[in-house]
Amino acid sequence: MTEAARAAAADPAGSRIDGSVALDHGVPHGQPVLDDLVALLDLERIEENIFRGVSPAESPVRVFGGQVAGQALVAAGRTVPEDRSVHSLHAYFIRPGDPSIPIVYEVDRTRDGRSFTTRRVVAVQRGKAIFSLSASFQVEEDGIDHQEPMPEVPDPETLPTYGELAGEMLRKLGRAQPRPIDVRYVTDPPWERRGSDNREARSQVWMKADGSLPDDPLLHVCMVAFASDLTLLDAVLGRHGVYWGFDDVSGASLDHAMWFHRRFRADEWLLYDCASPSASGARGLATGRFFSRDGRLVATVVQEGLLRVNQ
Repeated sequence: MTEAARAAAADPAGSRIDGSVALDHGVPHGQPVLDDLVALLDLERIEENIFRGVSPAESPVRVFGGQVAGQALVAAGRTVPEDRSVHSLHAYFIRPGDPSIPIVYEVDRTRDGRSFTTRRVVAVQRGKAIFSLSASFQVEEDGIDHQEPMPEVPDPETLPTYGELAGEMLRKLGRAQPRPIDVRYVTDPPWERRGSDNREARSQVWMKADGSLPDDPLLHVCMVAFASDLTLLDAVLGRHGVYWGFDDVSGASLDHAMWFHRRFRADEWLLYDCASPSASGARGLATGRFFSRDGRLVATVVQEGLLRVNQ
């Protein structure tokens, strides 16, 4: 493990709140917080196909799903030739992860073809699988090209920051985790839809890494994989007027799939347009599309989440 990763695990920016960490209405953010996330994605190689990752010292009760997905994709990508980029991943969340102990990522080099490379990754804690991921990588090729248009939305700079929107809510709930991703809500956030007539099963946010990232294409993809789990289920919760911490609702990500269509930078604004076509059987389905600011569709996401609401 790198020294940066050790430092991030021992003392994340959000817990040391000093002059190097900016606060947005009480929410830690900015380059130091982003650097800690980059460090957490910098896995330790134990053996040729085995890696180890850690979680921030100040973590929720279980490991954030976007973190384990991002780390697993890093593990897969480090066994793939540099001329191949990830174009899809399919993952299952099997057991809750314990943030107090390291996660071991075991990579199976499933196939190395002329154009495609396939990897399977299992994340393990205490000898049991907590997460599995299959990812496919492809050499760059030319081909047919089309896409759906990007929705018309306000520019991100005209929208309030997450701290401006959620600062008071977080103070009431007694928690303000570091935010390495700058999120600007286009639609009303789900906690503001509680008790309102606005129950559309949709969520739109602008998001980007809150700082500058190195020129590593895999890191940018892993950063978006991390960010994709932040607001995706908002579309489901907003439709039913409930939200974590305010209502008797519990849940977890069950599975997660992503397709990467075009190159992008995660430290530039991306519109995350999410919708929920269905919820039933204590499960909610959500889909998401990432658009670059110039209108290119760069990634598509689908997730099913466990959502238990006691009313």
